[in-house]
Amino acid sequence: MQKFNPAFSGSDVKKYFLAKNLKKDLPSSIVVFLVALPLCLGIALASGAELFAGLISGIIGGIVVASCSGSQLSVSGPAAGLTVIVLGAITSMGSYPTFLLAVVLAGVFQIILGLVKAGTIGNYFPSSVIEGMLAAIGLILILKQLPHALGVDTDFSGDEGFFQQDHENTFSAISAALGHFSLAAVVISLLSILILIFWPKVRQLAIVPAPLIVVVVGVVGTFLFAGTDNALRADQMVKIPVVSGFSEFMGLFTTPDFSQLANKNVYIVALTIAVVASLETLLSIEAIDKIDPIKRVSPTNRELLAQGIGNVASGMIGGLPMTSVIVRSSANVNAGGRTKMSAIFHGIWLLLSLLFIPQIINMIPLSCLAAILLVTGYRLTRIGLFKHMYHKGWDQFVPFVVTIVAVLFTDLLKGVAVGMLVSIFYLLRTNMRNPYFYRITNDGDKKNIRIKLAEEVSFLNKAAIQVVLTNIPRETNVIIDGSNARYIDPDVLETIFNYKHNAYTKGIIVTLENVQKHYTVPKFTNKVLEDINK
Repeated sequence: MQKFNPAFSGSDVKKYFLAKNLKKDLPSSIVVFLVALPLCLGIALASGAELFAGLISGIIGGIVVASCSGSQLSVSGPAAGLTVIVLGAITSMGSYPTFLLAVVLAGVFQIILGLVKAGTIGNYFPSSVIEGMLAAIGLILILKQLPHALGVDTDFSGDEGFFQQDHENTFSAISAALGHFSLAAVVISLLSILILIFWPKVRQLAIVPAPLIVVVVGVVGTFLFAGTDNALRADQMVKIPVVSGFSEFMGLFTTPDFSQLANKNVYIVALTIAVVASLETLLSIEAIDKIDPIKRVSPTNRELLAQGIGNVASGMIGGLPMTSVIVRSSANVNAGGRTKMSAIFHGIWLLLSLLFIPQIINMIPLSCLAAILLVTGYRLTRIGLFKHMYHKGWDQFVPFVVTIVAVLFTDLLKGVAVGMLVSIFYLLRTNMRNPYFYRITNDGDKKNIRIKLAEEVSFLNKAAIQVVLTNIPRETNVIIDGSNARYIDPDVLETIFNYKHNAYTKGIIVTLENVQKHYTVPKFTNKVLEDINK
């Protein structure tokens, strides 16, 4: 049973500040910061909100949500999957403060979902679908970041949809980018990829994080190409708000309009955000646990509570709704993050960069950040993963591939839903084919057939069992053995008892062994959990 423990209990606080963990978490936090920065800005732009709203969400996702979360590697922030909902909500509500009220209420709804233990739904996503989702995200990162690596930044950073807001799609955007690429961006992105691949292999150099070198190379490259025909334009660089003082910084915050509490549309939007954000979070948590090198299991109910707290905080000061985000979390894993301190530090870097070095941050070319995401994407969709899933059998490989294709051509939630349907089909197919085991022996001219029922016999097995019983030849002894069965569906029991009652007309003698007239499903209560944990 999951419990909501303090973010840092006395016994845990020491591990977050151990040197062996910090030497992993600090470099990783810089990588996540560099990845998250353009994504926060891009998603805010696509959502029809101020750029500052995306940064607020990223800062709170790092500092507040990570502190409350039980996940060690998840990174939260504004999500691409919410852009359409947010854009429509801001437009329909007429004012941003009214929308912020919906964000706060969405956070309250998520807290309620966490308290009623709705996070357990995350345990029902099949591994094949989660693996397919990760591979699809990897492919999307490669396909979506290629134009940015080529210096064509017409689409916002962080877009994961097949059809883009610039009226292109994933493939046409690459084709268009190949005809309008920037030489400076290509050179910077290629050098960045080479650094990301080979820098960590040199032991003496690996002390300094490769992505940090990539950023330095990107900034130097910008200066070298400045004044030439291939100079990078302003729209090919990171662009965060520049504030001249504390009062101007405070003026960027917006508060919710609580006078709209009686507006029913606010509650509809809030519930929509809460459901979609919670589903994306649970999917992300499940996926990140899959690629966690230490194979830790994150408490999903606590994660919903943490996300709810984060969304309440974000909405109260003008930020966008957030989720646990696979892209940022994957970058965290690939950069070697060890504990939640990586996510917390990334939030701190976002805040400090906005306050103290916005001019320096605005000198970073998007092409070098695209290179970081390209390498992350390749690691998520490596060829070895496809081979591994293929060797697990068609019932695993087909849902895996279908999920990849569906996510690639639709979006994350729709793609996962399609993958789930295919996975359920294979589950039902397997279940229908394995309701029993049988053995045939001969006793003179008469056959003896022993049918041994499986542990779980559901109504889905009724047709298969009925076909077998109907085709048993005359003058046969039939033994139906239920000694292994923990549960037999009432429909199946009715079929068995009716067959026993009528079989004599064919000269068939039916014997039932350990088949009860009624079965109940044992309740796995909290008491059972408590007994196990004693």
